[in-house]
Amino acid sequence: MTLRIGVIADIHHGTPKFTKRGDTALALLADFAEWANTEEVDLVLDLGDRISDIDEEADLKLEVEVIDAMQAINAPIHHVCGNHDREFLSVAQNEKILGQKLENELLDFGDWQIALWRADAKIGRSTTPHSFQLPEQDLLWLSNVMQKASKPTLVVSHVPVSGHSQIGNYYFECRPEASRYPQSRRARTALGQAQVPVLCLAGHVHWNTVTTVDGISHLTQQSLTESFSTRGEPAEAWGMLTLADTVHWQVFGCDPFEARLTPQPGRWTPPMESF
Repeated sequence: MTLRIGVIADIHHGTPKFTKRGDTALALLADFAEWANTEEVDLVLDLGDRISDIDEEADLKLEVEVIDAMQAINAPIHHVCGNHDREFLSVAQNEKILGQKLENELLDFGDWQIALWRADAKIGRSTTPHSFQLPEQDLLWLSNVMQKASKPTLVVSHVPVSGHSQIGNYYFECRPEASRYPQSRRARTALGQAQVPVLCLAGHVHWNTVTTVDGISHLTQQSLTESFSTRGEPAEAWGMLTLADTVHWQVFGCDPFEARLTPQPGRWTPPMESF
């Protein structure tokens, strides 16, 4: 069975800020909905950061506007929360607006399963230090899913755990600690417990990347409205991820990207000692 997934990341609806063109988000969401319906995708994954946060009252309004725009999509939509969705809003407030629970969840799609790893993505800009913290219960959930996995697994989150370089990234080159969990190494160790092919998909870092760490491929998708890589214009990015024996990932818009991967089970041979 081939699974066709529409992917949208970092919508950032709201007032334009730095290189985020949040003023274009709702119009671009309408275009994405039309595309997803034309393509008849099996499901849609929203990787979080639906808004650019302001305060609780404004954020509630912005989130509702995003979800209203997404009602035009015919396929089931599965959401995760990003740090901007959580800066002033609780998980419960997001659940009420989205109309779905935001707990970690395992979905079975026949030949593949999808682990919606909704690990807490509140970065806490009002606290010091400004960084993510991965709750132990989220790490243990991921570890348990990986140990029990009996079929290829797509792990979906807002924050990537690959730990890949942020050189050239507008937001994160000078503060790479804000691009990942301090506990990313432990998360990668948990992923490595699987004896089946594993593929990871995340948003947050606002660019298209493929990074392979210890035999596991990690994808990050460009933001819908980011402009640092597109000369001031919104990237208009959304993706089609096709899961089969060979994975095909294509990102459309002004910052296009395409990759084909064949995930393999198990970790690589342990590296040699220094010589």
